[in-house]
Amino acid sequence: MDLFWDIIILAFIFESMDSMAGMGFGTALSPLLLLYGFSPLQVVPTILISETITGIIDTFFDHELGNVRYSFKPLNEATKFGLIFAFCGCIAIFASIIITYLAFHLPTIFIKAYVAILVVIMGGVAILKLIIKKDQQNKLNRKLLIGFSAIAGFNKGIGGGGYGPIITLGQIHSGIYEKSATAIVSFSESIVSIVGIFCFYLIQNFGIIVDLILLPSLFTGGFFAALISPYLVRVIPNKFWKYVIPIYGIGIGIFLIIKLFI
Repeated sequence: MDLFWDIIILAFIFESMDSMAGMGFGTALSPLLLLYGFSPLQVVPTILISETITGIIDTFFDHELGNVRYSFKPLNEATKFGLIFAFCGCIAIFASIIITYLAFHLPTIFIKAYVAILVVIMGGVAILKLIIKKDQQNKLNRKLLIGFSAIAGFNKGIGGGGYGPIITLGQIHSGIYEKSATAIVSFSESIVSIVGIFCFYLIQNFGIIVDLILLPSLFTGGFFAALISPYLVRVIPNKFWKYVIPIYGIGIGIFLIIKLFI
């Protein structure tokens, strides 16, 4: 079993960010791993497997600690939103993986460019959100969240990231409490990631080679972060992550774009 200690540390840091701010693991770590020289077929499936497990852990502890409450009988709002996001995201991630890796065999440079541009845009959107007044955010129609979840699932299948920022920001723009929003992301993202794993398993039957060399390292760092992050949600102010993550995303996205053309 190959362990990359620097990647374990990065996985721990970004999974902590992801659990506390609803974004950061796939969106920030995926382009960074691509910069390390790993291919999308090494990065994306591994991130999906890791986020399935860490998402389930986050969901359990978020519920137990009261960051959010899930109920199926009766179906409460948090559970309803999580299932809607998961359903739309599952359809989108299935389509994006089949299109990107099986039907059209998109070049690695295209996938890297897409991921880079995506994180720059999402970082810009996150910063823009910080300067928009809260009462303006609440005017957004919640029905648009269905569209957000479809776009998020599509991004997840292509580059392993871009799910958390879109769903989290979409919820906050719609007036959903921030800590509940980040918890709902973990719940829905774990379900979407399971479908993504199934899709990669499916395309292997058509000769597409999936390499899980990064899995031990990403899982190790992400697992321990998922155990402690729900507790940290109560300690570290959300404002800290609101600024750190989008600025980091913009920086790493721009750097990746530069590396692609130099």
